[in-house]
Amino acid sequence: MATRYWIVSLPVQTPGATATSLWSSLQDGISRHSFDTPLYRFNVPDLRVGTLDSLLALSDDLVKSNVFVEGVSHKIRRQIEDLERAGGVDSGALTVDGVPVDTYLTRFVWDEGKYPTMSPLKEIVGSIQSQVAKIEDDMKVRAAEYNNVRSQLSAINRKQSGSLAVRDLSNLVKPEDMISSEHLVTLLAVVPKYSQKDWLSSYESLDTFVVPRSSKQLYEDNEYALYTVTLFAKVIDNFKVRAREKGFQIRDFEYSPEAQESRKQEMEKLLQDQEAMRTSLLQWCYASYSEVFSSWMHFCAVRIFVESILRYGLPPSFLSAVLAPSTKGEKKVRNILEELCGNAHSIYWKVEDDVAVAGLGAESEVHPYVSFTVNFA
Repeated sequence: MATRYWIVSLPVQTPGATATSLWSSLQDGISRHSFDTPLYRFNVPDLRVGTLDSLLALSDDLVKSNVFVEGVSHKIRRQIEDLERAGGVDSGALTVDGVPVDTYLTRFVWDEGKYPTMSPLKEIVGSIQSQVAKIEDDMKVRAAEYNNVRSQLSAINRKQSGSLAVRDLSNLVKPEDMISSEHLVTLLAVVPKYSQKDWLSSYESLDTFVVPRSSKQLYEDNEYALYTVTLFAKVIDNFKVRAREKGFQIRDFEYSPEAQESRKQEMEKLLQDQEAMRTSLLQWCYASYSEVFSSWMHFCAVRIFVESILRYGLPPSFLSAVLAPSTKGEKKVRNILEELCGNAHSIYWKVEDDVAVAGLGAESEVHPYVSFTVNFA
């Protein structure tokens, strides 16, 4: 599937010519000189023209508005890709109104029920803008709620998998590792990996009330090792000071099965919430992408209509089409399109520099026909 398309319009200017005859000429030119270029008719309805001043005013806003609508479409697509990746799901083909996105463009049909063709163009454009803006705002809220849960889980994971100097120790310590009585207490010491021999040879001498041979290693990471040490409760503060002086950190820790179970339940609930929100957000994104893409294509139809009238004049008489040329074939296709505009018309519009035509909503390149690019990805 191509992800980059041109939407173009050609003037029906030869005496006796019609959009149908021009379409046949375009098909013939593409088949003879660029046969591998997909070509489709882009069906633009007879929209309400209004005044020239209203078209000029609207054209100034069309390019900027197109950037906005296209941008929201891409944001939702990226959100879908992130959510599918987070769920370990292979990315599927996105659809619009039940058909693939490229099919929706190449077989575009104006939705008269949603956008009546007799409505003023400014009203149609405003409706599309407000609808897409509402979807974007809604996505920000939904994505923020989902990301908040992800952040909470990430914080918990960091506590459980970070350095021994800062991480949660509850899942490393068993009940039998700890002694807590009226007189005796077990402390947890975080010892730099390179200082373990020093710890084992000196911890008993840090205070006279340390239980001999009471230290054992519970865990080791890339930087530190976690040791227990048992001593009399009355010398805890003095032991902490002496240990700190030698570069050993005594972690504050109280073994609590209830607290550990509570943390486990909190983690499970957050995981369930995250998956439920991911699934819900993903389904919403699928539906919203369809809505925004459909709105975008209607916007493109308005744009091609307005720019064609400003370029070719009244009454509206032009052929609009969709093409997907390869990078290598772009120059050939441009030449075919220019020839169908008439030589005199083509020479008039050819310029050496890439200059945008003011008031016509043109892109960086100037052509004797209306042309703009649609990127899906």
